Amino acid sequence: LSAHGALPMRILVLLFAIAMPIVAWLSNNGSFGPDNGTMSDRYPTLLVAAGYAFAIWGLIFLLDLVYAGWQLSGHRKTDDTLSRIAPWAAAGFALTAIWMPLFAMSQFWLCLLVIFGATFCLIRCAMILSHDRTPQEGQWLWAWLPLSLHAGWLSLAAFLNLAQVVVAYQLASTTHQLPWSLVLFALAALMLLMVNLRMRGNIDYVIAALWALVAVYVKQSDSGLPGAQVAAWVALAIAVVLVLQTVLLRRRYPGGLLPNPARAPG
Repeated sequence: LSAHGALPMRILVLLFAIAMPIVAWLSNNGSFGPDNGTMSDRYPTLLVAAGYAFAIWGLIFLLDLVYAGWQLSGHRKTDDTLSRIAPWAAAGFALTAIWMPLFAMSQFWLCLLVIFGATFCLIRCAMILSHDRTPQEGQWLWAWLPLSLHAGWLSLAAFLNLAQVVVAYQLASTTHQLPWSLVLFALAALMLLMVNLRMRGNIDYVIAALWALVAVYVKQSDSGLPGAQVAAWVALAIAVVLVLQTVLLRRRYPGGLLPNPARAPG
């Protein structure tokens, strides 16, 4: 999209950024059905995180609102990179908002499609920004940070949602969840590590993922489900590997998001 042609899409980014916290408030007040915590407790899994962790949504929504206003102001309205990510950001925000009432209404298959779609959109935004060679002034703080946090949290939330679908529809054993839960942990770890590698160590993406993984450890450490203790340590192990990978990537690319220009070929 050209910068001029992307203006309607940028406006949608703002509108959907506003919609997310409004829908979240309505959802938590039971407007669409049971709140997210109640629904989650109905389908206990070995991947679910401690309740406090979901407070990160408040920060994500706030930063997304700031980003949505920032990308519509000043000379940033003509920036090609911000125009390029606008459709992905708008879609990611819209899907995030849609997921909440769907979950309250027990539309779990649709929820799964929506949350993985939102995850893809937000990861796409973070990747484009991570490889921008001519970033706008303030782009790291007002665009890369919000979208990376959102992407990082969704990268784990999508698999938490997948585990709940397995339990809700009894697609595998609900009394011995560890075998299939380990498969989901492995898939989540693979995605986190591959995305982080592509972004050469996206610290904000990793922070959100670590927040989720530690919350899974906390929840499963106190859970009475068979295999919960193993699940807790698996979550912590993934967190440690993700930290180590990020440290190595940041040492390899000390100049920032992109390789150090002094080391670039040519």
